[in-house]
Amino acid sequence: MSAGPALRDALAAAALAEIPKLLTLLDRTPTSATYGCFDRAYWHYRMRDFPSGMCQEFVLPLALAWALPIPGNAFHRAPAIRDSVAAGIRFAAKAAHRDGSCDDYYPFERATGAAAFSLYACLEAIELTDLACDASILAFLRRRAGWLADHRESGRLSNHEALIIACLARMEEREPGQWENRLHDRTARLLSWQSDEGWFDEYGGADPGYLSLTIGLLAEIDRRRPDLGLREPLRRAIDFFAATLHPDGSTGGEYTSRGTLGFFPHGFEIAADWHRDAAPINDRALRPLVEGRQPSFSDDHIVGHHLWSWLMTWAAWRNARPGPIALPGATRRFDDARLLVDVHGETRLHLGWSRGGAFKLFARETLLLSDTGPALGMRDGKSAVTHLEGPAQSSIEDNHIVIAGRMAWTKATLLTPMKSILLRIVMLIAGRLFPNLIRRVLQGILVTGRRDAPFAFRRELIWHDGAWTITDTITPTRGWNKVRAIGIGHSQLSTTTVMARVWQAAQIALWIDLSDRLAGLSGNTPLIVTRRLTR
Repeated sequence: MSAGPALRDALAAAALAEIPKLLTLLDRTPTSATYGCFDRAYWHYRMRDFPSGMCQEFVLPLALAWALPIPGNAFHRAPAIRDSVAAGIRFAAKAAHRDGSCDDYYPFERATGAAAFSLYACLEAIELTDLACDASILAFLRRRAGWLADHRESGRLSNHEALIIACLARMEEREPGQWENRLHDRTARLLSWQSDEGWFDEYGGADPGYLSLTIGLLAEIDRRRPDLGLREPLRRAIDFFAATLHPDGSTGGEYTSRGTLGFFPHGFEIAADWHRDAAPINDRALRPLVEGRQPSFSDDHIVGHHLWSWLMTWAAWRNARPGPIALPGATRRFDDARLLVDVHGETRLHLGWSRGGAFKLFARETLLLSDTGPALGMRDGKSAVTHLEGPAQSSIEDNHIVIAGRMAWTKATLLTPMKSILLRIVMLIAGRLFPNLIRRVLQGILVTGRRDAPFAFRRELIWHDGAWTITDTITPTRGWNKVRAIGIGHSQLSTTTVMARVWQAAQIALWIDLSDRLAGLSGNTPLIVTRRLTR
């Protein structure tokens, strides 16, 4: 069997295998007050005091499973599945705030991502299943679309902005003339966030995983609305993605802005009509799915994200495919993204220098090493790492790379009973009035802010005699006496990104434990670790 049909079959099989999980998460009892709710922790376990609006996104993979004539698809045209889709949309409307927004993690959060993902899913599901919408559902769609159109969330999350544009484009099709101005306004806003290098901003940097989602949404919109001028921005985004795609078909990782490993393929299949590399990108990036190396996204909160993209890809699949994409033959340096793709013959190094020199190293199509740098475990329970986003001195030359800066404390803030009570009080009082302010504070705690640790790091990579030699130097400013453990990790991430920190087959590796070296360290003596990275 050729690669094309095998990949397409694998997409369908992987997506359909998760549909029973979505149905398990769903309250399927028509007489229940929470009929149509996909947040099982809320309606079944009673562990939450409000339902997550993001979970209602699951109506879309169900609608696609109902609509698509995939061979062996037991859900195709099943009346109970269509009823479940309708129930999910009605519950999304029932659980929404008066202004159409919804919550995700905290009450009165008014989460843009949850509102956009779920509205996009509802609009697509209604179209796929040809559901008749009563006045209450139509009013809900208008309220949520209006709230999204006028809302400006803190931080730059291009995938959220692309979702909003996709929703407004669909609302304009339903109600011509009512959404056009806001559609153009939000499109211009997103395009202003695109770097000259082609990537769209995700919290100040490039994240290939989220970029593939943005590409997917923009490709859909371009197909519906070619007048919006998205073709050239899409071309540049696809070119950047192709340049950063790993030889083994994996994407992104801990050295990128948000550390995600995901890949949304449907936009590349759509763009294959006009971009020669789009289908070949899918042919390489979907190989991990066939070979059992696909990251696991089977999490109750995010399981639906990839399912609808996989099923949309199956529906848009092109039988005529131009063959495998050629990997870049020369080193590429992306200064805005602070990413390096270094090519020495068959050896490729993908490195993020704003992440302390975290990298992935490949020989041909084999991952040799994933490395997120030294980490220190302190006696008081805190951890210091080199890979947290922050200022660093860097020197990037053909055969010599140096990154130096300060280590930072990881973001490991956990809820306690008292913190949970205080957060509820804050959200019930201030959160109702100032949700964006609360979001900015939480972003600083969990995502964007950093606190320097009393350790300096220096990472030096030298290419010599056909291999990289890497030297890590850690120098304390207050001594080693509070350090209990030290090592070098292969897939550590220290910020809260919903789509990150998932399992991938390549992660079945031990970290390099250097704790026995602590016995020989005193005062401000530096720890120096040198490795030669060969097969």
